Amino acid sequence: MDILADTNILLRRIHRGDPQHRLTNRCLGRLIKDGNRICATSQNLIELWVVCTRPVENNGLGLSVAHTNRIVARVEQSVSRLPDFDNVYPDWRRLVVEHGVAGKKTHDAHLVATMKIHGITHLLTFNGSDSSRYAGITVMQPQEITPSRE
Repeated sequence: MDILADTNILLRRIHRGDPQHRLTNRCLGRLIKDGNRICATSQNLIELWVVCTRPVENNGLGLSVAHTNRIVARVEQSVSRLPDFDNVYPDWRRLVVEHGVAGKKTHDAHLVATMKIHGITHLLTFNGSDSSRYAGITVMQPQEITPSRE
């Protein structure tokens, strides 16, 4: 099965200092071992770049462009990047109007529109409530797949 990894999953995968880093890696390992394909969109990779290069005082990781480039290259090798299609935009537009989506939540609607175009029904994320409003999307959370070890 194809599973879209939300940006918060990709960030926790690469950020060793994050409290959910180990859980994320165990979860991804389990999903891959079970034969699933982990996917990402260009939007996910762009958002990853933004957070990596944003200053720490602005809730980023404060990494250099060169370091971020190496990280994103590794992530690109570990996921299947979904191609961008022009027909995502009309579906995104329909979703935001139909569901009254505003502000930052429009990014989630774009991911859902991309998923629908690619026939992907499962989203791995730590923010399940952000995408649970959309019919046909199954939200998966790492703690449900791989319970944390105490």
